[in-house]
Amino acid sequence: MIHLKNMWMNGWGSMLKEDFPLLLKEPIVYLDSAASAQKPQTVLESIDSFYRSSYANIHRGQCSLAVRATEAYENARRTVADFIHANTNEIVFTKGTTESINLIASGYAQLLYPGDEVLVCIAEHHADFVPWQQACLRSGATFKVFDVLPSGKIDLADFQAKLSHKTKIVAMTHISNVLGMINPVRKISELAHQVGAKVLIDGAQSIAHIPVDIKDIDCDFLAFSGHKLYGPTGIGVLYGKKEALESLPPYQFGGDMIRRVTVEGTTFADVPARFEAGTTPFVETVGLAEAIRYVQRIGMEKIADHERFLTRNFLDQLQAVSGVLLVGESNEKHGIVSFNIKDIHPADIAFALAQEHICVRVGHHCAMPIHHRFGQELSLRVSFGLYNDESDISVFVNALKKAITLLRGN
Repeated sequence: MIHLKNMWMNGWGSMLKEDFPLLLKEPIVYLDSAASAQKPQTVLESIDSFYRSSYANIHRGQCSLAVRATEAYENARRTVADFIHANTNEIVFTKGTTESINLIASGYAQLLYPGDEVLVCIAEHHADFVPWQQACLRSGATFKVFDVLPSGKIDLADFQAKLSHKTKIVAMTHISNVLGMINPVRKISELAHQVGAKVLIDGAQSIAHIPVDIKDIDCDFLAFSGHKLYGPTGIGVLYGKKEALESLPPYQFGGDMIRRVTVEGTTFADVPARFEAGTTPFVETVGLAEAIRYVQRIGMEKIADHERFLTRNFLDQLQAVSGVLLVGESNEKHGIVSFNIKDIHPADIAFALAQEHICVRVGHHCAMPIHHRFGQELSLRVSFGLYNDESDISVFVNALKKAITLLRGN
């Protein structure tokens, strides 16, 4: 169970490690939560219990199992909606952030025309970059990219210069999975709406780390994944304002997304059912709902403060390491730090760290354009979760210094 008493103290993250079976079993320092977060015992138990006691396909079934399963599924939708301050009919369950964004981009590919423009940030994950490229290729619309400053902050002047009444949708990340910057999504939404553009926010890296309030952001769409929110894989969420969702054509066709089918034609169900074709990952929604309850019991503000503290501590210690080249020079990062070591390949460092049982990410992090923007092809990425603490940082920094010494042959 969560240790709620005296939680806000030195070693807070290490106390929470006790809730994560894998972190207790494996002698590792896990610094890769931006890729996927570990799962607390309560989430694992919720999934196991559902399979053992309530498993049946949802909707339409009249037996007690089917009724319980359907209630759990729709209760999960309510839990997600409350978590981000939305209405239940604005929540669509998907397989993950990637499918959520592709759902929107696929719909817009049928709604865009030559002369229309799509405006995307250079720092986007490929899942929020490539779908919009392809939508523009299919529709004849123009794909435009706005820049970031050397600090990694959004270049608002460049954004405003490229935003126009031709812009139909703006797509950007809430927290960059490379730069770790919290972007001014509320300001972006305000500016975009002034010219009649819709706004899609990729919330994959923010949803588990800071409070997310869609009413405050005022975006039209928000996408995120369960597995980065301490929940299971295979489940994602698309939030959309009701009128924005209703303007889109269906993404997939099949069972449970129709109202009536005849030889002559088909009419589709209302949102959100219109976008939930086939057998959805309904068991995973139970795990997602439990993961949300888990972080809510801790408190999103406390989680944000804790990870902000860890990030500042890490950046301070990193300054003492020889040859560090940050991707984005700002120290105002949140939970994610990507960097290189001068004259050493990041994969070599990652391999050396792995020998010390330290888990980090190496590569372009599915974000080649932003790496190119900073003149780097790859980087080493450290990312924090609520279970990390200062000791993890010390172990990492000591191992990093050791790896640099060995790889340089000093």
